[in-house]
Amino acid sequence: MNSTVTTAEETNVWGGGNQPLGASYGKLMMWFFLVSDALTFSGFLAAYGFSRFKFIETWPIADEVFTHVPFFHGNYPMIYVAFMTFILIMSSVTMVLAVDAGHKMKKNAVIWYMFATIIGGAIFVGSQAWEWGTFIKGDHGALETKGGRILQFVKADSGERAALRDFAVTIPGERVAHERKNGIWFFDEGELPTYSLNEVIEGFKADPNILIRTELINEEGEKTLLDREASLAKLADATMVVEGANLIRNEYGSRLFADFFFFITGFHGFHVFSGVVINIIIFFNVILGTYERRGHYEMVEKIGLYWHFVDLVWVFVFTFFYLV
Repeated sequence: MNSTVTTAEETNVWGGGNQPLGASYGKLMMWFFLVSDALTFSGFLAAYGFSRFKFIETWPIADEVFTHVPFFHGNYPMIYVAFMTFILIMSSVTMVLAVDAGHKMKKNAVIWYMFATIIGGAIFVGSQAWEWGTFIKGDHGALETKGGRILQFVKADSGERAALRDFAVTIPGERVAHERKNGIWFFDEGELPTYSLNEVIEGFKADPNILIRTELINEEGEKTLLDREASLAKLADATMVVEGANLIRNEYGSRLFADFFFFITGFHGFHVFSGVVINIIIFFNVILGTYERRGHYEMVEKIGLYWHFVDLVWVFVFTFFYLV
């Protein structure tokens, strides 16, 4: 009677012996890290989606928020964000080429492709820092009401956003910041805005071409524009001037929008910055011939996994936060 002998090697579905799926310990740990990190980003984006759905009628319109381009004055919706996305995707391409060159043991090619990846990552991080600065500083300014709603200003003849500097007047006199110690106990104003509330109100009354736009989005997908009479009546609810955005106030609309912007893009930006630093370290190791002596460029491949993950996450952030 014939018998069949099954060896341990034949039943090893992992196929890698003491290296599951043929992956080294370093690669396997990188995958574990990326999976856990993906869950974190998924949580951020899911929370953003739920919050946006709940406040969909007052959520800021991204095309009206991200309109700036360095060294250019004008209205360029999403242009610079698209440029940032292109740069990051191209850096992912150069990383692929670096990994491929490493497999072929082409040291000089790895050096050049790693250098290009570092430059792309640095441009992205710098661009994101500039975007943060612009977002925090603000461009037009707005008023906040007693209920925490934002009132923005529009030019009646053109329909364009009006900045506070376009109509606010200067009223001589000393301005005092609101603090708990001087009677308004429930909030601190922080740094004084460029114009006081009275200066904005008086300037609005003196300029009949300025109207107020509320946060509420109408059926056409645009913010609700009030007529002159309703605008004057709405000013009675204003309590303070808001310029730019932070974790507490946001001239663009809902405070949650600013909170999610800082947390999601900041968390992703930290990943890109970390990747750039690690890429620089590996770049110099390649120049010194460290991986050439080891006989492989697996370290380049491991950082490549991380870099592709960062790129993929940004595709989701760009899609759901900026585009949708």
